[in-house]
Amino acid sequence: MPTLILLRHGRSTANTTGVLAGRTPGVSLDERGLSQAADLPRRLAELPLAVAVSSPLQRCRETLAPLLDARPGLDLHIEDRLNECDYGDWSGRKLAELGDEPLMETVQQHPSAAAFPGGESLRAMATRAAEAVREWNARVTREHGPDAVYVMCSHGDVIKSLVAEALGLHLDLFQRISVDPCSLTVIRYTRLRPFLLRLGDTGDLASLAPREAPADGKAEDGTAQGDAAVGGGAGAP
Repeated sequence: MPTLILLRHGRSTANTTGVLAGRTPGVSLDERGLSQAADLPRRLAELPLAVAVSSPLQRCRETLAPLLDARPGLDLHIEDRLNECDYGDWSGRKLAELGDEPLMETVQQHPSAAAFPGGESLRAMATRAAEAVREWNARVTREHGPDAVYVMCSHGDVIKSLVAEALGLHLDLFQRISVDPCSLTVIRYTRLRPFLLRLGDTGDLASLAPREAPADGKAEDGTAQGDAAVGGGAGAP
């Protein structure tokens, strides 16, 4: 079975403006996100990547672009099941506003029961993403051998759900996982079990530095202390 590198897209314009982008069209990488993407060829230089698989959204395609330019023989495949969660009526809204929605408590504490109005449930998101990984693992093994390494570019909540699935965690625990923009999460699959080799690796420890707590106990994006950032957050400032 192959080794999968899960790549979260670089920081986007929605991340920096505190908006829950979802599947809103036209959301691109910001200046920092473009810089993060430009560094990917260096970070992955030692790895013989078999294929690249991407969510259909623009910010994921932009993140992979420098890597594909650096490796002309690397094929890109678009996989709809890696798409961002369909947040429905929440899409395009400020995260600071969403913190007061009654559904947010369910999203934080009981995500397996959370379904977004006009969109999909987190449970459905996790199921489709896991099915995509299983099918791509089989395809990559068949076409490139059991020791192949490949990369998938997707979104924060999708990647968190895949990590939970690999670790055998209930989806209700996936909010305990964090993956920053352009971070690398690596899972090696075997016949009997997966192994989590890296989680949210950016090579940058700046996001771990203590930050001054705001007076109201909430971050700039409206996330209360102890809550997970819906969609994955913006990472280090």
